[in-house]
Amino acid sequence: MSAALVFGVISSYFILLLAVSYFTSRKANTASFFNANKKSPWYLVAYGMIGASLSGVTFISVPGWVKDSAFSYYQMVIGYILGYLAILTILLPIYYKHNLVSIYKFLELKIGTKSYKTGSAFFLISRIIGAAFRLYLVAGVLQLAFFNHLGIPFWVTVIVTIILIWLYTYKAGIKTIVWTDTLQTTAMLGAVIATIIIISRYLGYNGHQLIDAIKSHPYSRMFFFDWHSPYYFWKQFWAGAFMAFVMTGLDQDMMQKNLTVRTLRQSQKNMFWFSLSLLPVNLLFLSLGVLLYIYAAKAGVPLPARTDDLYPTLAINYIGGLTGILFLIGVIAAAFSSADSALTALTTAFSIDFLSIDINRNDRQTRSTKTLVHLGVSVVLIIVILVFNSLNNQSVISQLFKVAGYTYGPLLGLFTFAILDWRKAVDRIVPLLAISAPIIAYIIKLIIEKHTGYKFGFEFLILNGFVMFILLLIFSKPYTIVHRN
Repeated sequence: MSAALVFGVISSYFILLLAVSYFTSRKANTASFFNANKKSPWYLVAYGMIGASLSGVTFISVPGWVKDSAFSYYQMVIGYILGYLAILTILLPIYYKHNLVSIYKFLELKIGTKSYKTGSAFFLISRIIGAAFRLYLVAGVLQLAFFNHLGIPFWVTVIVTIILIWLYTYKAGIKTIVWTDTLQTTAMLGAVIATIIIISRYLGYNGHQLIDAIKSHPYSRMFFFDWHSPYYFWKQFWAGAFMAFVMTGLDQDMMQKNLTVRTLRQSQKNMFWFSLSLLPVNLLFLSLGVLLYIYAAKAGVPLPARTDDLYPTLAINYIGGLTGILFLIGVIAAAFSSADSALTALTTAFSIDFLSIDINRNDRQTRSTKTLVHLGVSVVLIIVILVFNSLNNQSVISQLFKVAGYTYGPLLGLFTFAILDWRKAVDRIVPLLAISAPIIAYIIKLIIEKHTGYKFGFEFLILNGFVMFILLLIFSKPYTIVHRN
């Protein structure tokens, strides 16, 4: 694929995003940036969240991942549905009842200010790392497809990508993102469907032959019921349920979009249809992975050393043509869909939780503060991506979930304790407990694995959250009951 063609594709897609930004940012105020003035259509949010939840990790890593783990990832996807139902029935009513912009404000209402700041701080750490992982992956593809040919180093690729994203989000924030996410979801799904069709034609498959080839392939095994296996069904299922609960329901990035919908009922409809859509969508990505390996075997293509490189390598260097262009559009969409909402959510959390910005004020000082925070978050993301680039040596999707297990665990314990509201936690020591919980959970993990042979996977998140909950319970006291005459 020529550098000129890649440049043309990137430029065209970015111009389209700027056009969407222009129309959505007209008459935008401070509240538009943070909650879209509560005017987002629920169905638009539901569709756009597909792309935001998939991101570059699913788009690039999942197809290649089937070599090592077959379709076992789908067991987690099934678990996601349970997690999303819990968000729909438990968390959304709470967030709407208290009219929250930053969801971590709930921790202050139930426990105290230290807990509130701790929850927000753990989100900031979690989301910065997660967004950096995702952007690292897609920036690497852009480097392979375009910037390497021009002798441009990776750090320039990263900076250019972040600048482009900053330009179309700095003014209207979440109001723009709700609309650009629909474009990006369409681009990603369109690229995958088109790639499947093109490969199927190359292999000479009709519809039934395509399905049979995928079903009969050893990489398409979906369910694992040996409890010693790292892909054991119930382990994956419950990990998926809790992962969805924390990485969507306790994540400012994902929930901020839901909270731009006017009413609770509409937001619940959004979450319901969004969760169901993930079943066929993720099956599509896994099926693509099998087809890519079938194609590589038939065409005599040597497999790349890293499974993350499978889809990019085949699409750009071997299948080429329309497939390469569509893949490039998809990966650009994946980069922008994950990073634009992350920038906005991080800006929201820091601005509201630590700078106490009033979103209903639209004066010059408030707008300037918001813009400076937005810029600062962008710089931090660039730094973290470059650090990760120098350290990464494992599958990005695996790394992402491992990190989430440590950083989202304390959030799971905090929110569970606050929702149950059984006892009064000692707010002043919550930051210390939140740091201690992952360490204690890791020690317990090592002991269990040593003496039982059981190997923890993504379900470490559950253990981490449970330890945090127990620590909060130990360092708590009964509520004082006031008797009235």
